[in-house]
Amino acid sequence: MGGVNTAAGPRDSLTDVTGLLVGHHHVLDADATLGSGAATGCTVVRAPGGAVAAVDVRGGGPGTRETDLLDPSNTVRQANAILLTGGSAYGLAAADGVMRWHEEHGEGIPMDPADPSRVVPIVPSAVIFDLPVGAWNIRPTADFGFLAAEAAAVDFARGSVGAGVGARAGSIKGGIGTASVRFTDGPAAGVTVGALVVANPVGSVFDPRTGLPWGAGTDGPDYFGLRPATAEQLAAANALPVKGTVLNTTIGVVATDADLGPAACRRLATTGHDGLARAIRPVHSPLDGDTLFALATGTVQAADQGVRLPPAFGAELLILDQLCTAAAVCVERAVVDAIRSATAVAGVPAYADLFPG
Repeated sequence: MGGVNTAAGPRDSLTDVTGLLVGHHHVLDADATLGSGAATGCTVVRAPGGAVAAVDVRGGGPGTRETDLLDPSNTVRQANAILLTGGSAYGLAAADGVMRWHEEHGEGIPMDPADPSRVVPIVPSAVIFDLPVGAWNIRPTADFGFLAAEAAAVDFARGSVGAGVGARAGSIKGGIGTASVRFTDGPAAGVTVGALVVANPVGSVFDPRTGLPWGAGTDGPDYFGLRPATAEQLAAANALPVKGTVLNTTIGVVATDADLGPAACRRLATTGHDGLARAIRPVHSPLDGDTLFALATGTVQAADQGVRLPPAFGAELLILDQLCTAAAVCVERAVVDAIRSATAVAGVPAYADLFPG
């Protein structure tokens, strides 16, 4: 974040947030094209034991499930997992498999004191529109969701995997990216913020004048080891056809191991969208369904800084202020990670192909 009181987490990943795991499942044929073969998948963020959850939907064409439940004024405060999936609205079927995995493992809201197996897992979900990549009728099913939940771990792949297999970012290949920030001092000392993003926007993700990702603007290209493109590279990249679909969407999760309530969690999701606005141009369009979930695992207790706020302010305000700044930076970095980690699929070129080195 350019400050002396933060550093990237040890994995620079969402799973640097204690209490979160990530798993993918996808199908990808080597000879997939725009219209044939398999090229889709889903990604599950698991929060064993549950985490406080919220959501902020900004795009004009979202595809979601269980988002109304996450309104801070509503009853349920926690989610067991978040599903990010391809397949447009069809892909929401994968949430059934995530629920089945959690039910089989006894994770969810306990509904019968006499029978602990009777649980209702809470799995809010969001989709991207990737149907033109690969065959239209091959999309994630309940089995995809189950297998992604089963695969969830601290270490996970990035790029053209899981929900990012069929993702396109403007004229180039999209994918899954992640990043994290850990505070070393200040009100949030010891707390981590992380983000995981599925980049599939209609908007551009790189500057046509330099070839540098828009998302490198806050940290600077040196942070990512990037340099401006050559004239030949720029000419080839700028000659690519614009994305031909009318439905898109960037979705993701921002999270922290701080102890936050639902309203503070919602603020974390809201400021995470600032990171999308820095990394994608335009963003939040009528053609996108941009959705960010927020999770707070509450596994780390920030140190008391001895600063007393007016009684009209929430006790977590100073910590939340720092976390919100970090959320935007993590989302911005995660978009850059997504496009730099992506590999070509179905003839859609990757950033690394256009701007090698």
